[in-house]
Amino acid sequence: MKNVEIVRIFREIAYLIQIAENDPNTIYKVRAYERVADVIENMSTELEEIYSKSGIKGLRKIPSIGNAISSKIEEFIKLHKIAYHEELTTKVPINISEFYNLRGIGPMTLKILYEKLKITSISQLEKAASEGSIKRIKGFSKMKEDNIMKMIQLSKQNKGRYLLGDVYPLIKKIESRLRTEDGIIHCAIVGSFRRMKETIGDIDILVSTKEPEKVINFFIKMPEVAEIKGKGKTKAFVELGNGIGVDLLVVPEESFGSASQYFTGNKEHNISLRNLAVSMGFHLNEWGLFTKKKRKIAGTNEQQIYNKLHLQLIPPELRENSGEIEYFSNNQNEILGLVDYGDLKGDLHTHSDITDGTMSIKDMALQAKNKFGLDYIAITDHTKSLRLANGLNEKQLLEQINKIQQLNDVINESKADTRFRIFSSAEVNILKDGTPDIVNNVLDKLDIVGASIHSHFSLSKDIQTERLVKAAKNPSIDILFHPTGRLINKRTGYSIDVEKIINTAYETKTVLEINSNYNRLDLRDEHIRLAVQNGVKLAINSDAHHPVHFAYLLFGIGQARRGWAKKLDIINTLKADTLLKVLK
Repeated sequence: MKNVEIVRIFREIAYLIQIAENDPNTIYKVRAYERVADVIENMSTELEEIYSKSGIKGLRKIPSIGNAISSKIEEFIKLHKIAYHEELTTKVPINISEFYNLRGIGPMTLKILYEKLKITSISQLEKAASEGSIKRIKGFSKMKEDNIMKMIQLSKQNKGRYLLGDVYPLIKKIESRLRTEDGIIHCAIVGSFRRMKETIGDIDILVSTKEPEKVINFFIKMPEVAEIKGKGKTKAFVELGNGIGVDLLVVPEESFGSASQYFTGNKEHNISLRNLAVSMGFHLNEWGLFTKKKRKIAGTNEQQIYNKLHLQLIPPELRENSGEIEYFSNNQNEILGLVDYGDLKGDLHTHSDITDGTMSIKDMALQAKNKFGLDYIAITDHTKSLRLANGLNEKQLLEQINKIQQLNDVINESKADTRFRIFSSAEVNILKDGTPDIVNNVLDKLDIVGASIHSHFSLSKDIQTERLVKAAKNPSIDILFHPTGRLINKRTGYSIDVEKIINTAYETKTVLEINSNYNRLDLRDEHIRLAVQNGVKLAINSDAHHPVHFAYLLFGIGQARRGWAKKLDIINTLKADTLLKVLK
């Protein structure tokens, strides 16, 4: 867990520097710490492991880690703290962890609030906003104060909810360990985690075993467990080091399927399913499906339960009581054809180190091909109006097209049977008036053009909607990236008429993106379903800034399945040449 802790500390240092130090060169220090945090976050090897093998010299071989940073990593490995971090937190006594993810309250805003109102916590900020103290500060306004209050309420609303992507690797690691432990017959992670909900409250794990005491003792002694909350003969409750609660329940092997069904679906799905069972003369609970005479007729696996109720096995992602029981009751022999976890052939939203990515185009392509088994990627570096991301102008885009053509030849040299394709592309910025920041005659030279909003989030609903409508109507723009602009638990997204955007996308053959970054998962599942119902094509993309981000595609596929998206609805399930033909 040291990598996670070091990343947190370096991000806090970058944040605190901006409040505590007035040096004009501060920005370079901030960028250095942020860049290193990004690099470490994307590493698959623990820094402690590198240090134990090669010492501080091994740390210095990692990209972006120089003498000063490597010394601080060494300090943390040895002492579990970094003196510079403690010095900054003493100088600025603000609870950074409360503010770090609060959208709209950046370091410079917080610095002013601290200097003017001595605000050091969220509760103090909320009190100041409710009393109208913030709008009286020079440079602030009633709108700014209202937005701060909205962000606080959003933060409160989502307190105790963990992003799926934040907990997924850890929970799958625990599941894998349990599956291979002697004595465990079956193991399943159920609940909202199995339904691939975008945020998770806690984790539920089912196991079947003939040695429950042994399994429970093994579970509570796992290295990830920080605190044992409770323990019984067939259950245990623990809290992991990251704060999330995990419940383990031991169930009989003959009831594992019915328990899995019961603990996977949401409450409303289970009520509807039980009502269906009653209407057919059965009784359904977590122990099995029973006749009126209490004879058990199903329960070993989920397939039995659904089949006895004259249903297909309903995919876990759909068990939300959103019409799935009625659909599968009326379409018993029809294959729904949801997009599956191995269906994607490529990724149409990736970034290189030419703008704000961390790896070269070639490295992104090779990793996509060799490690993730993709057939193509589109390099969608940012464009000129996004200066903070080193956006490309028209001349630079044209030069990148030539570079990509050359790279395609190099990567595929002597391997015609496994040809990989890099598409020339861009993530063009949609300006305030709805036009792209790159002229159309240059965009038309790209294979694929994605467009997105990165500014003016507070425009009115009508104006913001027309901005996206105008972009969709542009014949040079193929895909609208992260269409609503939301950041889960941080920002609800800009105000738009989603139905109008979807209708325009259908009329103009514009593809809508399902952004797989687990901080976004944009479109929402309900918007995906609306798009599918209206015949709009979708693309599931990672928005990768590093090759490890290709793993995010898993979350996008889960989101697409929750939105009832079929394989035929997703354009990047197609082969490269076919894909280009379905675009504008």
